[in-house]
Amino acid sequence: MTYAVTVDVELPKGAPELDVLQREGVAFLLRKGLDSIAAIEGPDGMEVDLVDDVIAVHPGGALLKLFIDAPALEFAEDAAREVVAEVMERSEPLVDWEITRCGVDLHPDLLQESLDAADGPDAPPADPAERARRHAAGEPSGESSRLDEAEVEEMRRRLRSLAPSLRAFPIEAFGHSDDKEERVVGREAAEVAAGAVVYAIDLLVDELFTDLAGLEEDGPTVAETDAPFMILDELPPHFALQYTVLFARRLTVTAVTMTGRLTQPHFGRLSCVAEELLMKFLLSQAEATADLYGLLSDEVEKALQVFGDGVFEDMDHEWLYAPAADGIGRGVQDWFIPFDEERYVHPYAANDDNDDEEPQD
Repeated sequence: MTYAVTVDVELPKGAPELDVLQREGVAFLLRKGLDSIAAIEGPDGMEVDLVDDVIAVHPGGALLKLFIDAPALEFAEDAAREVVAEVMERSEPLVDWEITRCGVDLHPDLLQESLDAADGPDAPPADPAERARRHAAGEPSGESSRLDEAEVEEMRRRLRSLAPSLRAFPIEAFGHSDDKEERVVGREAAEVAAGAVVYAIDLLVDELFTDLAGLEEDGPTVAETDAPFMILDELPPHFALQYTVLFARRLTVTAVTMTGRLTQPHFGRLSCVAEELLMKFLLSQAEATADLYGLLSDEVEKALQVFGDGVFEDMDHEWLYAPAADGIGRGVQDWFIPFDEERYVHPYAANDDNDDEEPQD
């Protein structure tokens, strides 16, 4: 079974953020280290294979997606942690970096099934491609009402505890104010909404990595395969012939860059059309997460709406879903062009020199 394992690594505490040149250097060191590893020895001499990987470096660290062949999820996660730890140990500049997360994430629509039938015949599939298929097919998953009160309260506490991680946006951005006359929602609703956005970051990035792996296997474009995708299928359908592997990579790197800024003190503004679309998906994921756990009250829904109204400068990106948008400009390449000189797009995403602008028939 091939598992897609997400590994987050962060700079040592107190270290300054990485500039553009340093990020390129870190990406080179991680690539060099991973390329030198073909297999990992698991328990009892079992061989666990590293079959593919994706690396994205941001100012506060790096996010890696490792695709590992292993007999069980636990072995895949252990192997991923071991591989990344070894790579950092071999590279002196990375030796003090810290692994903060290592795991296989389930889409929230399948999470309840995992809780209800962890070891039964209805357990959700571990294979990411099969999870994507079920997600796209809209097959039924558990309802929030089947969660007991303790699970709901635990998720409420977790989301509220995650809210401060959204350092770029205080809860005032979600409609809360100490001034009763200016207050739109209460503190708890604002914190649940902010925490749901943070929680949705992992889900969004994980789904993009899963889509990328599926497209690499079944492509060359979304339009030319019947394979289901979690995020790529949500993009404007008129451009599906332009959703290539390279496009998916650029979109994933953009997602990592954008969501990384959310956890930094200064987010700035959305940089390009691709970021606008990704923010749209992130907020939808946050709303779905709150709804799944029975936490999507009218106040929480309003808090997410207030945040969205503030983070989007306009809703022009919605016109991309109109049939008339087909063929406008150069197409999806334009989505990664910064709106102005003051906004930042990751060099990998901004560089379209090798992009296949027109798929061959």
